[in-house]
Amino acid sequence: MSTAYVIVTVLAAAWVGFSALSVFIGAKWVVDPLAEYGVPRSWWPWLGTAKAAGAIGLVAGLFLPVIGVLAGIGLVAYFTGAVITVIRARSYKSIVFPLLYMGPVIAAMTLGYAL
Repeated sequence: MSTAYVIVTVLAAAWVGFSALSVFIGAKWVVDPLAEYGVPRSWWPWLGTAKAAGAIGLVAGLFLPVIGVLAGIGLVAYFTGAVITVIRARSYKSIVFPLLYMGPVIAAMTLGYAL
């Protein structure tokens, strides 16, 4: 296991975990766009839970690689859905935000695969 893999994975998990926490605490800069995109408020706790589980799974993947792979796949699917939601809402200026969360997850998965 390389140092780069561990660092990128922990940072990706922290970044995604921060995103989950932002949903849970109702940070205006997160929940206002969700409402604008038409995401039902009843989904928000589930979306936060999915991100939190993915973040935990990435860290767990340092010890059980299959968990990390599954978490990474789930997070990439999640953020792909977020990109699609942003496109459907025609909020093209916001496409970068889910990609900023997806990028480190893909980097962690790539580094893990390279080992």
